[in-house]
Amino acid sequence: MAQPNIVKLSEFDITQKIIESLSNVCTRAVLFSVKNESKDATQIAEELKISLSTVYKTLSTLEDLALAEVDKYVISSEGKKIKQYRSRIGKVEITVDDLEPVLNLYPNTVNPKSSP
Repeated sequence: MAQPNIVKLSEFDITQKIIESLSNVCTRAVLFSVKNESKDATQIAEELKISLSTVYKTLSTLEDLALAEVDKYVISSEGKKIKQYRSRIGKVEITVDDLEPVLNLYPNTVNPKSSP
């Protein structure tokens, strides 16, 4: 069997990282909690009943994989700049074809209705 070239290997690595990330229930919950509206990490943690540190770590991973993005910044009553996150993904399909995973990511087409 021929050695995969660097481009194929790179694409496989990204696909594999995304699939591994999305196999985690916490990651999926965080990603899809910001599908319909932008939220900050504290809002996500409270909604999903998970620790704030877990939310921050998950959001960092999702940003690195380009699955989530900072939609906007809001200023808190204390004057702090707070990131509001939004999912870039509306739907995910993972199939296996000839023992190789095939990943289809569909863009999030929902217009964000940001929280007050």
